[in-house]
Amino acid sequence: MRCPYCQSTNTQVKDSRPSEDHTAIRRRRICADCSGRFTTFERVQLRELTVVKKTGRRVPFDRDKLMRSIQIATRKRAVDPERVERMVSGIVRRLENKGDGDIKSQTIGKLVMEGLKGLDDVAYVRFASVYKNFREARDFEALLGELAGPDDLDEPVSADETD
Repeated sequence: MRCPYCQSTNTQVKDSRPSEDHTAIRRRRICADCSGRFTTFERVQLRELTVVKKTGRRVPFDRDKLMRSIQIATRKRAVDPERVERMVSGIVRRLENKGDGDIKSQTIGKLVMEGLKGLDDVAYVRFASVYKNFREARDFEALLGELAGPDDLDEPVSADETD
């Protein structure tokens, strides 16, 4: 494993343990050359996944890119990082279990939207604004109306509130 600080390949594993959700092995490493310490994760990969973009371009699936986009959506929100990790692991598992190594980018986007909707409403709207390429305020209004549901918009006003 290459050291992220000095790029040396002379690194050693100091500690290994399963992650909290038991889907990965967490390894603490130290570089023999610069004494830098870092953590790596080892995960099972069932199959090679390829993302098929809207343009038809094909790129290898990148779990870290998926994680970064979700972290951007949840930035400055009170969302437990472990829940984000479980969500990403669940999305990857679902993609690997689809049976086909080619995954449309829209499929990944829908799975992320589904996961964020249950995780945090603000993160859901943030991600949706980029994923659905919002251009104006009406786009947000439509999504928020969808998120609130028809029952939340037409709540009856009590007699106390009309005075």
